[in-house]
Amino acid sequence: MIIGVPKEIKDNEYRVSVTPGGVHQLVEEGHQVLIERGAGGGSGFADSEYAEAGAEVIADAAEVWRRAEMVMKVKEPLPQEYQYLREGLILYTYLHLAADEELTRQLVARKVTGIAYETVELPDGSLPLLTPMSEVAGKMSIQIAAHYLEKMNGGRGKLLGGIPGVLPSDVVIIGGGTVGTNAAIVALGMGASVLIIDINADRLRYLTEVLHGNLKTLISTPHNIAEAVRRADVVIGAVLVKGAKAPRLVTRAMVSTMKPGSVIVDVAVDQGGCVETTRPTSHSKPTFVVDGVVHYCVPNIPGAVPRTSTYGLSNATLPYARKLASKGFLRAIQEDRALAKGVNTYKGYITYPAVAEAFGMEYRPLEELI
Repeated sequence: MIIGVPKEIKDNEYRVSVTPGGVHQLVEEGHQVLIERGAGGGSGFADSEYAEAGAEVIADAAEVWRRAEMVMKVKEPLPQEYQYLREGLILYTYLHLAADEELTRQLVARKVTGIAYETVELPDGSLPLLTPMSEVAGKMSIQIAAHYLEKMNGGRGKLLGGIPGVLPSDVVIIGGGTVGTNAAIVALGMGASVLIIDINADRLRYLTEVLHGNLKTLISTPHNIAEAVRRADVVIGAVLVKGAKAPRLVTRAMVSTMKPGSVIVDVAVDQGGCVETTRPTSHSKPTFVVDGVVHYCVPNIPGAVPRTSTYGLSNATLPYARKLASKGFLRAIQEDRALAKGVNTYKGYITYPAVAEAFGMEYRPLEELI
């Protein structure tokens, strides 16, 4: 198979979808890899490393897209890349379609086979291609919050962990999944007072057993969220509904009760956000203020640490890429049900229910189309 790796063009997105080591494996298995010049530079991989691994380095993004049978990316195509989408192309990347109607309609109209990293799902319900980036985003969310709590950055001027004789900051984490757990690990390690809110009592029970420090847990209800947000110095939005738009659990009214200089980091922004006042920002302009509360809503948080993120992402995505390349799309999804769940668009139809539901579009089960 001919595999194309274009350079990411999202604002300050420095990750790349394949490492030179991954290229070497694909080439050894008989595949051709086309990589756009400079694609790995942000992650510290020189073009020469890719060439030595067997890739063909190409100066023009359009040529990479045109020649490739499968394009591997990190982030979803942006409008200036829509021209490259075509019937039969396999697009293997993070898509987050439930938060992006325009892209969804483009993939359907152009009959692209869209495989979303974030909906590849194992039998136990885990999301193996989303997990490593959720780990990065969760850990980083606390670093980010601590930075914006500083007075010169618009915050309350509080140290996250306090000092002896001075209370630590109150960190509220909404969602006890991978993002929330990793955020809690870092926040607790820094000495913060941490409250995790989740709908699943068993999950909260588990987190209480494995996490140590100043940790409290609370069942998710509108009243409990409102009270917690009102007292919080930091709110981390870590809610995930698989493949669907995130529910807006923190309302504008709740935000207005927060203390001036408090910080919201909505990690769920790539699925629409779980805070009503959320709107996507970028690494170039990461924050805005509503009712005195600093909002950080960057959809590609892991892009800030591309070296770590690229290795973590490639470790997870490469085995499935190798299956797609070696077996072909149909055989690969027929033999691997986890990979089949990653297919969001195929032959001009939406094949993931939550995406179709988000926009009132037609859903067709993948099994009917293959």
